[in-house]
Amino acid sequence: MSRTVVYAIGGNALSSPNGDGGDESALVLAKVISDVVDLLEAGWRVILTHGNGPQVGHLMSLDSSQPMDDWVAATQGMIGHSLSINLDSILRRRNRPEATAVVLTRVEVDANDEGFNFPTKPVGPVLSDKQVMSEDWDIAETKIGARRVVASPMPLRILDIDVIKSLVSKNAIVICCGGGGIPVVQKDGHYSGVPAVIDKDRLSALLSIEMNVDALIISTAIDAIRIDFGGPNETVHHHLSVKQAAAYLQAGEFPAGSMGPKVESLVEAANNIDGVKSVLCQPGDAIKALRGESGTTITK
Repeated sequence: MSRTVVYAIGGNALSSPNGDGGDESALVLAKVISDVVDLLEAGWRVILTHGNGPQVGHLMSLDSSQPMDDWVAATQGMIGHSLSINLDSILRRRNRPEATAVVLTRVEVDANDEGFNFPTKPVGPVLSDKQVMSEDWDIAETKIGARRVVASPMPLRILDIDVIKSLVSKNAIVICCGGGGIPVVQKDGHYSGVPAVIDKDRLSALLSIEMNVDALIISTAIDAIRIDFGGPNETVHHHLSVKQAAAYLQAGEFPAGSMGPKVESLVEAANNIDGVKSVLCQPGDAIKALRGESGTTITK
């Protein structure tokens, strides 16, 4: 019986927020593609999700008149197309039977979510001092510099989940939930887009739970979860229990704008799916991480 994995790719893996990581991003993307092929050859069905922070922020800086949810939709198409055409080309060369399918994914959020009052999600490139002083944006200092931040409400429901399930059942490699999905709210039976970017890791956890997958892999630039990251007592953890991870979260070990949502999402999946492999690793290490030879695994 086929096993299913949700593989989450960071938006920074596809485009550096510094604006100078073209070659590095290409290398990371090659490792992601290699991971997907390795997973397929190991008998996994693959669902790809991805971030879009650098891309949507760049587009918003070019044209601020366009609604943010439109730019989220646009980046879903752009990134989905890029991933799809690269994967399909490699699958054809390897004579594999799978094909990709890109699903424009809408996600319901609560119009009263507190995330709208406290923007935390970094989007776009690192800002210059002039931009920090002149732009009428919410701006926060991140580990790589000052960046624009936007609302990041919690995802409630994936509107296109039945389409995703149908495609996965047909052995498609589904690229969906891009950029955390297109955020919409419901009022009087009508959906409308809202200015926000849902965290793609949180949505990947919800997708994993809805699909009852066998594994959730969150790929990131860090090879494993670290405590006191960059400090004198930095410690690498290759395995954490849900209880340990929750304690470190409570102690503030993982920043809200970076590792926090990743760890919370892995914990959410581990808590809600029996026997799931809930893993964080670097691109290129997916198979080793599923074997427990790399990355960090969180278990209930």
